[in-house]
Amino acid sequence: MKKNGLNVLSFSAGEPDFDTPQCIKDAAKLAIDQGFTKYTPTSGIIELKEAICYKLNKENGLAYHPDEVIVSCGAKHSLFNAILTLCDTDDEVLLPVPFWVTYVEQIRLAGGKPVFIHCDPKTLRISWEDILSKITNKTKLFILNNPSNPSGIVWDIEILKKIADLAVEKDIIIISDEIYENLIYDGAQVKSIASFSPEAQTQTIIINGVSKTFSMTGWRIGYTAGPKAAIQAMGRLQDHSTSNPTSISQKAALAALQCDQQIVQNMVKTFNQRRLLMIQLLNEIPDITFPVPQGAFYVFADFSSYLGRYFENQRIDTSQQLTEILLEKALIAAVPGSAFGMEGYLRFSYATSEKSIEKGMTQLKNFLQNIT
Repeated sequence: MKKNGLNVLSFSAGEPDFDTPQCIKDAAKLAIDQGFTKYTPTSGIIELKEAICYKLNKENGLAYHPDEVIVSCGAKHSLFNAILTLCDTDDEVLLPVPFWVTYVEQIRLAGGKPVFIHCDPKTLRISWEDILSKITNKTKLFILNNPSNPSGIVWDIEILKKIADLAVEKDIIIISDEIYENLIYDGAQVKSIASFSPEAQTQTIIINGVSKTFSMTGWRIGYTAGPKAAIQAMGRLQDHSTSNPTSISQKAALAALQCDQQIVQNMVKTFNQRRLLMIQLLNEIPDITFPVPQGAFYVFADFSSYLGRYFENQRIDTSQQLTEILLEKALIAAVPGSAFGMEGYLRFSYATSEKSIEKGMTQLKNFLQNIT
């Protein structure tokens, strides 16, 4: 539509709109100039793995050895390696709803069975009782995303501690996706579930990367930290799929982890300004509700009151239909909640300019008045 000259306002982005910081780009250019363009060890260069260990110790209070770290081609690849390595046919994988779309498909690729833990539709949080009700003798994994995509929810430390203890008691492996850990607001606290005890660390596979924190989505560098045996098994899988992540991107990621973290704080400050603006404008729209996001860069809002209504004699029954109408008629792009396991919701990203947010939310409010 944009190619046809239409001014579509997109709130569907799953990536920061900022440029990669210059110090990171400079490191990549230097790597090219120095001829660092060959294969590296499959699991990543030692300097990068040491920097990841340093980061995990300094920021998360976790001690890892480089042998317990593997670098992959983005956090999605890290998740793929972890799930395919740890999940066998018919294993049950606990998955809180709403969930990032790829989790379900990777579980199924591994032959596992996703077991959905449904949340309170108002708070988008799951209860301890609901978690316990889903545990069986086939439960193998628990996938946790903190902060959450799509909801922006930051998990309560109390329930994280209970999950950690449960994992130790029941020998459940936790895959903790922490890719948004640095994008938090309102004084929210993000605690890695691995940090509650040495036993919890043994049960946890940490997934992270540089894409969101350093605006490096296209560089494709993710990493996993966990028990040595699991990391070695993931390495064997990676040996025969992608081999090493791009050598140049590894040098860029090393620079990112070593750069002035004020760069990240400045980005978070801008995201927070956009977050507050989007919250303010969405609150002016009748008949939608949402919990205030404390992390990531999304608002996940309940538009179910608009389902069952009509636009120009066309009945709207699903969030997919609603997003299609918004795109075609209002030139607004959002992601339907059905993609994340929750019908009736829409995800809006505020990884865009304040001008676009102001214009888009105004167009949204005006357009919804035509749905009767």
